[in-house]
Amino acid sequence: MSEKTAVTPAGHTTPPAKFSHGVRKGNLLQVAGQVAFGPAVEGRAPAPVGPGLREQTIQTLRNVQAVLEEGGATWEDAMMVRVYLTDTSHFAEFNAVYDEFFADLRQPPSARTTVYVGLPAGLLVEIDALAVLD
Repeated sequence: MSEKTAVTPAGHTTPPAKFSHGVRKGNLLQVAGQVAFGPAVEGRAPAPVGPGLREQTIQTLRNVQAVLEEGGATWEDAMMVRVYLTDTSHFAEFNAVYDEFFADLRQPPSARTTVYVGLPAGLLVEIDALAVLD
C-alpha cells in the first residue's frame, strides 16, 4: 500500500490546526479547502486579498492550483471541485470568474458542488479539490 504524503507549496501559510494543505496517496491527491490568503509573509498574520469576490476567487483558485502542482497534478487531473460561498447572491458572479479562469481548459471540466457556509470574517469563498493522477 502506498504511503500518505503531505503536500505544502512554498509560500502557503501554516494551517491553523493539525491538517495538511494537500495529501497524496498513490494516484489520489486531495486538496484541503483553500481560501484567498496571499503568500505567507514572516511576521504578518494571513489576510484575504482584496475585499471583493472576484479577487478572492482568483486567489483561492491559484492557491488550489499551487497545491495541485506541488502534488504533481494540474487542473486537468481534477475530478471534483467543491466551492463554499458565504452569500447566495455571489453565485452568478462566482460562475463568471470561474468560467473565465478555466477558459483554456483542454479536457472536460471537473464535477463541481457549490454550497453556502459561514467562513471567518473577511473570507467570501473556499475551494477544495480531488485529483486523480495517471
